[in-house]
Amino acid sequence: MKTRVVIIPTYDEHDNVRPIAAAIHAADSEAHVLFVDDNSPDGTGAIVDAMAEKDPRIHAVHNPHKGGLGRAYVIGFKWAIAKRYDLIFEMDADFSHDPRELPNFLAAIEQADLVLGSRYVKGIRITNWPLSRLLLSKTAATYVRLITGMPITDPTGGFKCFRREVLEAINLDSVMSSGYSFQVEMTHTAWMKGFRIVELPIIFEDRRSGYSKMNRDIATEALRIVWKLAFRYRFRRRPLPRPG
Repeated sequence: MKTRVVIIPTYDEHDNVRPIAAAIHAADSEAHVLFVDDNSPDGTGAIVDAMAEKDPRIHAVHNPHKGGLGRAYVIGFKWAIAKRYDLIFEMDADFSHDPRELPNFLAAIEQADLVLGSRYVKGIRITNWPLSRLLLSKTAATYVRLITGMPITDPTGGFKCFRREVLEAINLDSVMSSGYSFQVEMTHTAWMKGFRIVELPIIFEDRRSGYSKMNRDIATEALRIVWKLAFRYRFRRRPLPRPG
C-alpha cells in the first residue's frame, strides 16, 4: 500500500493534537502524522514533540514565526516530498475534518491525482454553522468559479489528498497565499496543470475546541488572490495540456 502522511498545521491547538492523532490512527493505523507548529504560545509545540518521541508515526516541524496556514503547509509539503511519501494529506486539527473519512480518500485517490473533501457536492453537508457563515462560504465558492472557471463546488475546503507527483509539479516557492486562499491556489494550480481532481462528499463539523484563525486580513487576501490566479493564467478557463 502507498505510504501516506497527514499534515496538520497547528497554532494554539494543545487540546486537539493528541485526540486528532489518535483518531487518525484509529482510522488508518499505517498513516503518519506531521504537525507543523507555528510557534504556538499555548505549548502545542512541546506536546507534539513529546508525542513524536513516543510514536514513530508522529512527526513535528516547528516554524519559528507565525507564518499562516499556507506557509505551514508549504513547509509540510517540502518535508513530505523529501521523505518520499506517496500520498500527502491536508487536515485541520480541530475535528472539523473527520479522520474516519481517510479510507474513503484512499479509495478515491486510486482514480485521481488530487481528492478534495467537499462540503457541497451532492448537497450541503455542514453541521453547527450559523446561516451567515454558510452563506459566506457558498458565496466564496461561487466567486472563485465565476472568476477562474474552475469547476469545483468547494474550492476553499481544506481536507485533501495529493499524490506526491502533483506537489512535485508545483513550484511551492512561488505560492502567493498565506491564509485560507492557499486552498484555492493549490487546487487551481493543480487543475491548470491538468491533474485529475475528484471531489469526495464529506460531512464538515464546526470545531470542537480552540478558536478560528480567520480575520479581516486573511479575508482580504482571499479576494485578491483569486484575481491574481486569473491573471497568472491570462483568464484561461480550462486546464493547460499535460506534457507528453
